Order: sequence, then C-alpha cells, then structure tokens
Amino acid sequence: QVQLVESGGGSVQAGGALRLSCQVSGYTYSTYSFAWFRQAPGKEREGVAALDSERSVSEAASIQGRFTISRDSAKNTLNLEMHSLKPEDTAVYYCAAVPKLLPPWRALKDGEYIYWGQGTQVTVSS
Repeated sequence: QVQLVESGGGSVQAGGALRLSCQVSGYTYSTYSFAWFRQAPGKEREGVAALDSERSVSEAASIQGRFTISRDSAKNTLNLEMHSLKPEDTAVYYCAAVPKLLPPWRALKDGEYIYWGQGTQVTVSS
C-alpha cells in the first residue's frame, strides 16, 4: 500500500554535495512525520533529520548546517540536500514515515516509523 523509494545516492568527493529524494505513494494521511535515517558499516541506524505536517523539523546534532530536509508536495517527494560531505557520512540512507506527530525526542528514533524505503548508498571519498 504505502511505498517509499529512495534515489539520488552515489559517490562524491569530500566537501561535495548530494541530493537524495524519496518518492512517496499510497500515503494519504494529513497528520504525519517523515524522516531520513542512515546506517554505516559497523554502526547502528542513526536518525538524520525529520519533519512533520505541522512544520516541525528535527536534525541530528552531527549534521546541523550541512543537511536540509524538505518535502515537495507537487512531486510527492521527501528530499534531503547534503552539503560539505565528509567520509563519515558514508552510509546507506533510508527514508521513513508514520501517520502521526512525534515529539522532538522521538522524531529521530527509528522505532517510531512504520513505513520504510529500501535505502540508497552514499559514499564519500577523501
């Protein structure tokens, strides 16, 4: 029913930029939260950024000032614009959604989300 499909991953040099997109289909809820997560080899899944239907935005402290989350209602996509990429940003990036609002202390926890994309690989070389 609900489907999320990421695209835009690839390889980039350190200091470069990359834009990820998550195509959303079968999702008609007016109250919702969306988020981007990532998982690097040997590490746990980490929340990157989140936004909800009341315009609340949450960001991981480690990426403040470098990543921007947004939603394009016309194209029905969730986007993540990444700048000043570092090798430690290398990971599989996932988009996720849940049809409810989340307080800030829960917005970047993967257990809160029930719909997930398949992931897209981002590799940053030094």
